[in-house]
Amino acid sequence: MSIFDRIVLLLTGLVLIYMIWYFIKRQKSPETAGTFNLYYIVSFLVFLVAGLLLIAFGWDALGHPFVAVVAGLIPFGLAIGLIAQFYPDNEKKFLWFFIVGLILIAIYKFALPDATWGKVIYPIFHAVGGLTIFLVPIFVVKGEKVPGAFVNVTIGGALIGLGGIALAFLTAGSQLLFFSQEFVLAILSPLLFLTALFFALGFVKGESG
Repeated sequence: MSIFDRIVLLLTGLVLIYMIWYFIKRQKSPETAGTFNLYYIVSFLVFLVAGLLLIAFGWDALGHPFVAVVAGLIPFGLAIGLIAQFYPDNEKKFLWFFIVGLILIAIYKFALPDATWGKVIYPIFHAVGGLTIFLVPIFVVKGEKVPGAFVNVTIGGALIGLGGIALAFLTAGSQLLFFSQEFVLAILSPLLFLTALFFALGFVKGESG
């Protein structure tokens, strides 16, 4: 990992620390408190820890089974948070769906790394998480539930979904389109920074109006 990558990841960490503080502050206020804030906090906290691990151990950390499993909490937490915030009746369904996904991914990574089904499960659950983050902001902006700036969350969802699926294929020993290992690692740190930045713009500007 280059010095440039580490600097970009440090900047990403600053954005994530701000977002964690932002949702903690919202959770303390009776007007904006809700379980969705907790999902968001967990997601951004895991995002922050993952970035720090990458700074400390380099890209090799991506190949560790523990990192692969825990990293699923980033899109899963954001997806459940969006559902809990805007479609609370479906919160438990999504929560259990992603819990099952994490369990299956953990079994695949730790116990059955050669299982064929595991190579399919991992991209599928990340795709569902990414699509949820991508679509929900569009629907709620169109329904005028939040200001238009909230659609920035969709952009962040597209970036994290694309990066997550590409990494999932690479760890499974395959390649998604032109996303070779060299290409993915070359764009990963800027991709993570832009993901965090668009999430911040979407949540902060989109919810405050």
